[in-house]
Amino acid sequence: MPAPASGGGVASLSLHAHHSDSCKSKEAEIKRINKELANIRSKFKGDKALDGYSKKKYVCKLLFIFLLGHDIDFGHMEAVNLLSSNKYTEKQIGYLFISVLVNSNSELIRLINNAIKNDLASRNPTFMCLALHCIANVGSREMGEAFAADIPRILVAGDSMDSVKQSAALCLLRLYKASPDLVPMGEWTARVVHLLNDQHMVSLITCLCKKNPDDFKTCVSLAVSRLSRIVSSTSFVWCVPCFPEDAAVKGRLVECLETVLNKAQEPPKSKKVQHSNAKNAILFETISLIIHYDSEPNLLVRACNQLGQFLQHRETNLRYLALESMCTLASSEFSHEAVKTHIDTVINALKTERDVSVRQRAADLLYAMCDRSNAKQIVSEMLRYLETADYAIREEIVLKVAILAEKYAVDYSWYVDTILNLIRIAGDYVSEEVWYRVLQIVTNRDDVQGYAAKTVFEALQAPACHENMVKVGGYILGEFGNLIAGDPRSSPPVQFSLLHSKFHLCSVATRALLLSTYIKFINLFPETKATIQGVLRAGSQLRNADVELQQRAVEYLTLSSVASTDVLATVLEEMPPFPERESSILAKLKRKKGPGAGSALDDGRRDASSNDINGGVEPTPSTVSTPSPSADLLGLRAAPPPAAPPAPAGAGNLLVDVFSDGPTAQPSLGPTPEQAFLSELEPPAPESPLALLADPAPAADPGPEDIGPPIPEADELLNKFVCKNNGVLFENQLLQIGVKSEFRQNLGRMYLFYGNKTSVQFQNFSPTVVHPGDLQTHILSGLTKRVAAQVDGGAQVQQVLNIECLRDFLTPPLLSVRFRYGGTPQSLTLKLPVTINKFFQPTEMAAQDFFQRWKQLSLPLQEAQKIFKANHPMDAEVTKAKLLGFGSALLDNVDPNPENFVGAGIIQTKALQVGCLLRLEPNAQAQMYRLTLRTSKEPVSRHLCELLAQQF
Repeated sequence: MPAPASGGGVASLSLHAHHSDSCKSKEAEIKRINKELANIRSKFKGDKALDGYSKKKYVCKLLFIFLLGHDIDFGHMEAVNLLSSNKYTEKQIGYLFISVLVNSNSELIRLINNAIKNDLASRNPTFMCLALHCIANVGSREMGEAFAADIPRILVAGDSMDSVKQSAALCLLRLYKASPDLVPMGEWTARVVHLLNDQHMVSLITCLCKKNPDDFKTCVSLAVSRLSRIVSSTSFVWCVPCFPEDAAVKGRLVECLETVLNKAQEPPKSKKVQHSNAKNAILFETISLIIHYDSEPNLLVRACNQLGQFLQHRETNLRYLALESMCTLASSEFSHEAVKTHIDTVINALKTERDVSVRQRAADLLYAMCDRSNAKQIVSEMLRYLETADYAIREEIVLKVAILAEKYAVDYSWYVDTILNLIRIAGDYVSEEVWYRVLQIVTNRDDVQGYAAKTVFEALQAPACHENMVKVGGYILGEFGNLIAGDPRSSPPVQFSLLHSKFHLCSVATRALLLSTYIKFINLFPETKATIQGVLRAGSQLRNADVELQQRAVEYLTLSSVASTDVLATVLEEMPPFPERESSILAKLKRKKGPGAGSALDDGRRDASSNDINGGVEPTPSTVSTPSPSADLLGLRAAPPPAAPPAPAGAGNLLVDVFSDGPTAQPSLGPTPEQAFLSELEPPAPESPLALLADPAPAADPGPEDIGPPIPEADELLNKFVCKNNGVLFENQLLQIGVKSEFRQNLGRMYLFYGNKTSVQFQNFSPTVVHPGDLQTHILSGLTKRVAAQVDGGAQVQQVLNIECLRDFLTPPLLSVRFRYGGTPQSLTLKLPVTINKFFQPTEMAAQDFFQRWKQLSLPLQEAQKIFKANHPMDAEVTKAKLLGFGSALLDNVDPNPENFVGAGIIQTKALQVGCLLRLEPNAQAQMYRLTLRTSKEPVSRHLCELLAQQF
């Protein structure tokens, strides 16, 4: 813009600035400022009217004083008056003052808006630009409402100069980011798209594409055409808003990307740093687009090779960016092998880099490129690096080493050695999740228990032993110390002495664990009973200030003294194998990395040495699976930590492919929490651990052919419970049936409440659950006990129904209720509110993982879609509550349109697990919804789509 005309005003301002700068103290400056403010105030209030030049001079001084950090409470009206001036310099100072000092809630906004409207209508490009800059700088909602309709008109007007269009685009972008609802692009969309040929519109159109991808699909071909023209003439890459679907456009885009990669290999035409920086910036943007495109193996491999050239570049920033980009490339099945060829360079960077951020990216890349072929080398290098790593990233390195060691542990003795090394090197940074996990795996694997006991015994002999090592050693020796007791060097007394030598140096929690180990020793090694009882009987234990330690000492001493050998052996028997669940280590690493870390931690690439998508072998009852960063296909649901250290929570089967139709391995030993969940009310019959699932007298129950059809409103009543678990299922003038249910994985429990609303007793009251057709092969449900045959008037009786989902099902069980009322037989048949979505487990995942899974489920039979009219008011909070009640997790920041809802979950059955992804797109203007579901089973997709569509 033109500079203000020189003259007395500028000289006066310069003199004022000089006087302010020459002040020796803060007090002197304040005195000088106050004197100047008094002078300006007297000029504004004087009888003599000021001309435009004087107003500009004094307003400019006020602006300068404000920028010095002093409050200004007058002069605003004079600044507004400057807006009506026809002189550029006066109008410029007026707009500058307003942009900096005027609050969006000011009473002068209306006057300012009128002045801006006049300038926008003046067709003077200079005044229009000043007005547009002011709107963008203030950016208030009031200004957005006043000018949202005018700015797009200026933007697409044929007679607008380029400078005005550029200002209008930036102004519209500012308003759109602040208040998207105020910028109606519907009528302007087609004309704005054609502005792609203007180089100043890229930022605006990119933002609009991200918010409304469907409305701006037509710009893809135009963007690719422009990119092609630019690339053919210069070395420049430009962002394509979204990926083209048309094959010709796609081919043209690929040619452009190849051209950029080719030009990047050419020798530099200039030695200037600016030229090199621009060239590298273009190359990295190109590689970023190739990575997100993720469908051209040749481009991905070429991108990896070019990034490899930057790994040894002398510029630190380029090395950092190369490592960061290669982390993403490592997650692609097309480029993973190419990334692995640079392993030696990355390891060298981990050892020699001076910048800690570059070393951290190198560690991230090693983690991402790890597979079975190089796991031991990478884990060994990361352990070596851990000894000298910065304290800020040690915990993250520990978690990564633990995950890799477990995932790729073919030899579990190596896994045990690795975790114990972790504790030795960085014990302070080994979280509970890590040492809980090693205990779970050792407990579940018979072949490694003896080795673990021997190794941990040797580790405890070190003079300086970390407390986490004592915890692991205490648990393992308490459970499996008998496996090494035959060696005189690790006899029972030696084991006890070694552990007890650490006792007084440990925290309360660790001492509590060791007391549990001692009582286990009494059962395993009777010869140590007297010694251990002496320790428990000591005053330091029985009168310990800590209640937990005191209680354990008293109870364990009494137990060892009173209980017989058989009772002691029963109470203190070896811990059963832990049920297979997901590990919480990966979830902790995700929390450590923060949002958006899913791609690096949770990649979906295919392991080269495996035949399944998870990068591992299928779990069997005799082979405990190892975890995989890619196995948590829909995000990881961390198991809670154990209540007491001696009993860590379950180990994790991280190799379950929730998108496959294949069966999943079930724990073969020990009662699972689910079986306990079903058997809390009554103990199972000796001959069957699941006896509660059978009706007590099935011969007396009517079969499907003996009951009548469901009542006409049965479907309507069932739909009410799709997104909720509690409520009244049925009610008439005689009977009320209430339901309260809870579901966990593939198991459920339903409480049925039958209320007699009359004053007359019901006779022969008999509710029965019936499975029509072959439903019993899909879902097993049974009443735990019969209710009394007589239900008094006004009374309510309760019945518990236990449910186990064996396979996916489409029709619910039926509830048949028969009774006599006043001598008249009564009967009704209802559909029990047990639908397949009740066995949903909500699952969190990052945006990149979601879209990757979405693309994997792209077969026509795996998708079900329905477009339907809204039957209820379209309220976002109500919609969110219904989707959560349906069972899926709602994923934020996944869909480009914030109005849409995206969810993910796993349907848990005994035979298989089915992953489900959903997307709900509301259209408030048309009062319509579009619902899309993708699962690995076609019937499940269609059924879930029908169930959920009826809720809106």
